[in-house]
Amino acid sequence: QVQLVESGGGLVQPGGSLSLSCAASGSFVSIRLMGWYRQAPGKQRELVASITADTGDAKTTYGDSVKGRFTISRDNAKNTVYLQMNSLKSEDAAVYYCNAAARSRWTAPLSTFWGQGTQVTVSS
Repeated sequence: QVQLVESGGGLVQPGGSLSLSCAASGSFVSIRLMGWYRQAPGKQRELVASITADTGDAKTTYGDSVKGRFTISRDNAKNTVYLQMNSLKSEDAAVYYCNAAARSRWTAPLSTFWGQGTQVTVSS
């Protein structure tokens, strides 16, 4: 099992910045992929950004609506993923969920885990 604990959500004005972090703990041998999803009221959960575990050559993926404004990064030694959000817009307001694809042992398939979510509010 993997436990994901998010932090850093809160209230920010439009145009402002906010940083999120998510630390993974528990019983696993490898976390292959970590990322962030978000869900606004009445909308489906959508990908914000993800990053692979490749040291030195991590591959990142961003949702179209956040490209150029958000940056995802990862500290493999700390099993932590970060999301730097700049130029925030009202439509970025949502609950942000941390996500990880991990193996409990080397012979096990990848399993997906979710954090409890952190609220991001963008309002003046």
